[in-house]
Amino acid sequence: MAKRAAEPTSLTFLGATGTVTGSKFLFDTGSSGVLVDCGLFQGLAPLRRRNWQPPRLELDRLDAVVLTHAHLDHCGYLPVLVRNGWCGPVYTTEGTADLAAIVLADSAHLMVEDARQANEGGWTKHKPALPLYDTDDAAAAIRLFHRVDHGTSLRIAHGVDLELGRAGHILGSSWAHLDFEGRTAVVSGDLGRQHHRVLLPPQPRPECDALLVESTYGDRAHDDERATALLADTIRRTAARGGSVLIPAFAVDRTEVVLIELAKLTRAGAIPDLPVFVDSPMALASLRVYRQAVAKSWPEVRPELLHTLEDPFDPGRLAELHTATQSMEVNNPHQPSIVISASGMATGGRVLHHLKQMLPDPRHTVLVVGYAAAGTRARQLATGAREIKIHGRYVPVKAEVQVLDAFSAHADADELLAWAAGGPEPGTTYLVHGEPESSAILAARLATEHGWNAVVPRDGERVLI
Repeated sequence: MAKRAAEPTSLTFLGATGTVTGSKFLFDTGSSGVLVDCGLFQGLAPLRRRNWQPPRLELDRLDAVVLTHAHLDHCGYLPVLVRNGWCGPVYTTEGTADLAAIVLADSAHLMVEDARQANEGGWTKHKPALPLYDTDDAAAAIRLFHRVDHGTSLRIAHGVDLELGRAGHILGSSWAHLDFEGRTAVVSGDLGRQHHRVLLPPQPRPECDALLVESTYGDRAHDDERATALLADTIRRTAARGGSVLIPAFAVDRTEVVLIELAKLTRAGAIPDLPVFVDSPMALASLRVYRQAVAKSWPEVRPELLHTLEDPFDPGRLAELHTATQSMEVNNPHQPSIVISASGMATGGRVLHHLKQMLPDPRHTVLVVGYAAAGTRARQLATGAREIKIHGRYVPVKAEVQVLDAFSAHADADELLAWAAGGPEPGTTYLVHGEPESSAILAARLATEHGWNAVVPRDGERVLI
């Protein structure tokens, strides 16, 4: 990269402002460019269309990418950079590298399949429909990964040092501390719960000049006890009327969290011993990584899960569905069952076929167990939609729908505030990765309760560190 004239380090917000998706934060020192997270926009059509626009950064001025974790809204745009010719290093943890390899390969496969099905089914206005990227682009992106341990400091570009700390959101998730030879920034990534069922809580953040904090649940608190009781009651009630429970779940982490909770409830006799089907190739691949982390005693895993004889992820009658034929067999279960399938926001994947079959039947229940972005089918279900559109046709919603967002892997408002305020006051705190009201409420709390300079940035806004 050509040397440029010295100038103050700047930060440009290229995503995750006014929305929970598309995380991209560009730091420019004048001689180096570093992008923290490289996520897809999801949800509303205007947001998704932004994925198709030319990248809003000069790739020949980008020296490195840092990934905080493996969810698509943080890593799913990386193959687009590669498709446009970028081939620099991508720094992330071992857990994120393992999971992002699964996520990106699956994302590319689904994009190719969705384009094919849209063309064959005639529900596209594009002639022909094309994928945003393909499996070759995803494989090329995965080859750029450089694995970094939590707590290790290293130089990633001229004048830029990186340290990753444990974020407790999903396996491998991190906050990122960037040192620009005197000026510093911390990017929270997505922060996890204090009582995550698999992972230890986030590590405290270091001192910094600029702090970027996610605000997904900046306007609410999670009620864990109520959520567990409601989960058990919903399963018992649905099984009693001969129905099954469908859980659209993020393939990475949410599936594992739900399985652990189901195992605890089954062993305690709080719910009937039902067949539990995990129907997502990506979720099953992710489950293998989580089991490996437990077996190898990764430092971020809760110690109570280690060195036990029981598989913490097996409720007792766990069935892993690998093939499309197996998936179709549980589209309309013959006995009360629990089906966990991706994607969590019902934007694609096998869960759509289950929804088409199960939503019209009042015996069944759909459980929304995580954050559902505006414009997604999961959000429509959570807000009482009487029909949703799947594969070009409207499907009536007659099944029961329950929302249990306490099973989210995102910290709630009090947890976010405690983590942010757990370190010295920064020069400026930027509330990102949240819908407008959520970000504004958390910013107001930081200002009123702590006297901080807290700002909700605009999309495309550039500030100095």
